[in-house]
Amino acid sequence: MNCKQVWDATSSIDQNGTIEVVRSMRVAAFWFLLVLAAASGDDGSSPVAREMLSAHNSVRGRVDVAPLAWSAGMAARSQEWADTLLARNELVHRPNSTYGENLFEIRGATASAAHVVNSWAAEARNYDYRSNRCRGVCGHYTQIVWGSTREVGCAVARGPGREVWVCDYNPAGNWMGRRPY
Repeated sequence: MNCKQVWDATSSIDQNGTIEVVRSMRVAAFWFLLVLAAASGDDGSSPVAREMLSAHNSVRGRVDVAPLAWSAGMAARSQEWADTLLARNELVHRPNSTYGENLFEIRGATASAAHVVNSWAAEARNYDYRSNRCRGVCGHYTQIVWGSTREVGCAVARGPGREVWVCDYNPAGNWMGRRPY
C-alpha cells in the first residue's frame, strides 16, 4: 500500500469538511517505527549474535543453568547504549535500567564475542557459591549464569582504537542475598 492509500484509508472528514489525518499520521508513524526497529535489530542471525549467545550458553551449561534465548529488542537496546558510550568516550551503566547489563571495553585492539564473554566468565574464580560472596569482581559472571534470566541481547560499537560491548539481560540478575543458581 502506498502512502496515498494509507491516508485515504485512515483519514476522515469532520463536520467542517476538514480532513483529520493527524491521528492517522501518528498511527502510521508508530507502525513504521515498529517495523523499522524490528528490521534494524539483530535477529540473532549475525555472526556476533550467534557467537555471543553460544558463549553465554556455554558458561551457563557449566553450572547446569538453562540456556538463554536471543532477544532482538535487547540487542537493539544494547546497540543504542554501546553507540552512546563510544560517542561519549565513557564506560558506565545505563542509568535507571530495569535490565541486567554487562559492559566491556578494549582500546588499541579488537575483541571477539568469545573473548568478551570469557573475560566476564573468568570472574567465576572470584565467586564462592557456598558463601554466595565475591572476592573482588564477579558480578559480570553471576549475571551470565543468573538462573532466572531468560534472554540476552548484545552489541558492539567500534571506533578508531576503541570498542565498547554491551549485553542486556532480561530479567536482571544480581539480586542481593540471592544465589545466581
